Amino acid sequence: MFFGKKLLLLLVSLLLSVSSFAQNGKTNALPDKNPILLPASSFVQEVADDSLKERLSRSLTNIYQEVLLRPGRVTVDSIALNERKKSIEFYTNLSLSYLPMRENTVFQIYDSVRYHLPVTQKKYRISVISDGVEISHLIPNYFRTTQKDKNRVIAHKVKTPLVANLSSPAGNFSEGLQNNHIALWQSHGWYYEQKLGRWEWQRARIFQTVEDLYTQSYVLPFLVPMLENAGANVLLPRERVYNRREVIVDNDDRSDYREENGKEQWKTSLSPGFAHPKDVYLDGENPFRMGTARQTKTVSRGAESVATWIADIPEKGEYGVYVSYQTGKNSSDDALYSVYHAGGRTDFLVNQQMGGGTWIYLGSFPFEKGNQHTITLSNKSRRGGKIVTADAVKIGGGMGNIARMPHPEGFESENTKSSNSLVQKETLVSKINYSPEISGYPRYTEGARYWMQWAGVPDSVYNRTEGKNDYTDDYASRGAWVNWLAGGSPVLPRKDGLHIPVDLAFAFHSDAGTFWGDTIVGTLGIYMTHFNKQRFENGKSRWASRDLSELVMEEVVSDIRRQFEPEWTRRQLWNRSYAEARMPNVPTMLLELLSHQNLADMRYGLDPSFRFTVSRAIYKGMLKFLATQYNRSYVVQPLPVKDFSARFTGETEALLTWQPTNDPAEPSAAPTQYIVHTRINGGGFDNGVLVNSNNYSTKIRKDDIYSFRVVAVNKGGKSFPSETLSLCRQSDQKGEVLIVNGFTRVSAPHSFS
Repeated sequence: MFFGKKLLLLLVSLLLSVSSFAQNGKTNALPDKNPILLPASSFVQEVADDSLKERLSRSLTNIYQEVLLRPGRVTVDSIALNERKKSIEFYTNLSLSYLPMRENTVFQIYDSVRYHLPVTQKKYRISVISDGVEISHLIPNYFRTTQKDKNRVIAHKVKTPLVANLSSPAGNFSEGLQNNHIALWQSHGWYYEQKLGRWEWQRARIFQTVEDLYTQSYVLPFLVPMLENAGANVLLPRERVYNRREVIVDNDDRSDYREENGKEQWKTSLSPGFAHPKDVYLDGENPFRMGTARQTKTVSRGAESVATWIADIPEKGEYGVYVSYQTGKNSSDDALYSVYHAGGRTDFLVNQQMGGGTWIYLGSFPFEKGNQHTITLSNKSRRGGKIVTADAVKIGGGMGNIARMPHPEGFESENTKSSNSLVQKETLVSKINYSPEISGYPRYTEGARYWMQWAGVPDSVYNRTEGKNDYTDDYASRGAWVNWLAGGSPVLPRKDGLHIPVDLAFAFHSDAGTFWGDTIVGTLGIYMTHFNKQRFENGKSRWASRDLSELVMEEVVSDIRRQFEPEWTRRQLWNRSYAEARMPNVPTMLLELLSHQNLADMRYGLDPSFRFTVSRAIYKGMLKFLATQYNRSYVVQPLPVKDFSARFTGETEALLTWQPTNDPAEPSAAPTQYIVHTRINGGGFDNGVLVNSNNYSTKIRKDDIYSFRVVAVNKGGKSFPSETLSLCRQSDQKGEVLIVNGFTRVSAPHSFS
């Protein structure tokens, strides 16, 4: 009897060992994707073997330093052994979670841990846990060959985007970011400091720059156009237009607004609309509640009704164009806007089922001085009987017009970091008679809080301290603004908002801090999962933010090391409670690209080609993340063409030739077609013509100056334009002059140490 019991126990032990080995004994098999959460029981015991912890800590630290190429220490804080289940859990500090996790990294970590176990435990089922999860959970879906996490897949069925350009000859980009909506912003801005009663920068002035302006040098000229060139709709909580001039044309000011009635009549909407009755707006004033809007029904055939905004442009230049309207239950999803500019006419379809009651950006266009340029809205539609609304049009960026002053009752609060969870203490100070004052700066330099007020955002979003602290309101409003955009969409179906299905949010920052010598501070990524039970409001996993952050970090660091500095520092991936990473209910990353205070970083950071490369890397990270989310293939947009030339081939004929630019990091980035844009004399560039080869022959008229740009195109998007080349044949010319541009790039400032 005794022998039978002993044999039975031996067989059970062997079966457990075989089962454990089958689950986790192979070096090339990932552990279960979910962490093992063992209940406290007599079978689970804390292993107090300090020598084992130390050996494992040293081994994992070596892996950490090999992967990140930087100092740091991983410690095994505790070991939980369950003899009954033949399982061991190893709990490490957060450092291990900072690693860019890949399947081979996880294999390496588990091999290392198993190597240091006693022979009797080598076949136990083991789990390595960092930041509360088993480490294979940290592998982004993009890099997984098996066990993809469906809970972090967030894809919205969007048939009609917010804005679509009908006049681009390239059409849609099926393997780019078509129908995706991205919210992003460029860190800080000029703000009102209540404690000092003055406007100032949020970050310290540094030799040659300040962060409030520095991050804009990536976001506005490079990152936003790249995303839009891939087909995305990009939304910003700050002014994106550099032009300090601003023209507002509104239906409430009939001098510059016209209506034509066709089959359907224009009439006043029942809901409040935009009006611009003041030069300066005070606390709580919302211009989108001060006026009216106009509306009419759509027609699929018959005479159309048209609203026309006549722009009196103060000076020739490039102007961004925004439109506004209202969103209702029966709104049209294909409102037809046309912008008549110096280069011709560009048509857009705007989905008025989302985005009502704020400024919606159409694009940037060349305008001549005077009132010859217009914007029109037609009620022509694929479906009749829907509602289109017409409100104000905004042209240009403008100057700040939000006036601020200390809290009228004398309350103020301390400026705190967005990662600080402590409640701000309010202080009552002596009242001083202040008058409200505007910033005196261009609107694009101001923080998000002021743009939001001008753009009709509810004050519950941007005035969270009720006028006591603009510093806090500025950074706290950005994440809340994302949720306001997404409210009512599949992202936040039970919240009020603009019904825009935002796919991701991105905060672009630079860091401070210095090192001696040539040491680079480098790139840090921040995301946040430990909030709302690690889920977004729609129930999806917040770990999607880690996927986004790791993909962007991988692209940024790899491209910098490949093209500029092989020793560029990859810092950690922090899972921390920063407001901008925590508050948005969409996958979100906060990027600290480099230290704008550190010489070794800024030797590269002031180089325009570096800024282009970094911005392209961020775009590629977002592209790959969203391709994974939507389970679609992707193609990277081409680089700008090179070797561009324009020559005469006859009295009235010119030949343009160019070469594609190879991207060794992205084989898919090869162009398949090109767009040639033409400008005549001092006008603007047209919408372009699509060509299938790397040359283009065109007829010209004598005595006119022709200018050309070429854009490369593929299924993923379009490139930045080439340099501009011009030619002119005079009727009385005595010869020809060929100009050769010997410059290939704009250099960064020279540095010395």
